[in-house]
Amino acid sequence: MSETVSTIYLGVDPGLGTTGYGVLRFTAGSIELLDGGTIRSKASDPLPTRLDELYCGIIEVLDKYRPVAMGLEKIYAHYKHPATAIKMAHARGIFCLAAARRQVSLISLPATRIKKLVTGNGRAGKEQVAGMVRHLLGLTAEIKPDDVTDALAIAIAAYESEKNDRKYKRLGRKDS
Repeated sequence: MSETVSTIYLGVDPGLGTTGYGVLRFTAGSIELLDGGTIRSKASDPLPTRLDELYCGIIEVLDKYRPVAMGLEKIYAHYKHPATAIKMAHARGIFCLAAARRQVSLISLPATRIKKLVTGNGRAGKEQVAGMVRHLLGLTAEIKPDDVTDALAIAIAAYESEKNDRKYKRLGRKDS
């Protein structure tokens, strides 16, 4: 009798004020939602305090679920909002550190790749991504807040990205 292998992936939608996370178990073609939520920090707190809140929050999730990998959205910097990119970089660094401390593989993906892996369209809108996440997870109710939906999409994309990488390596190709 063969044993069914399951793997747990954590998706993180990084933000200094609100970070979304989603924990999914992938088993033989099925996806199970284990957890989803947000980690928040107060805008009135000093930056080190806010970063500590994020770090402690994600460490708690990592310790509880012990994922094999963490998917993390790459930073998109718009020239009109450079301060936002810097704040995001602080938060993102905390999640990279947490993954390293817990020896969890980090899969960093740009937003367009996440959308492509989840919906088939790298320019899909938020509603299309949310709809596909609900469909893949077998949910009828809307997932709120959007940070959680995004994190679940990131977890799905991280899994699919690694699965594709393994497939291409088996075929002897260098890139996907």
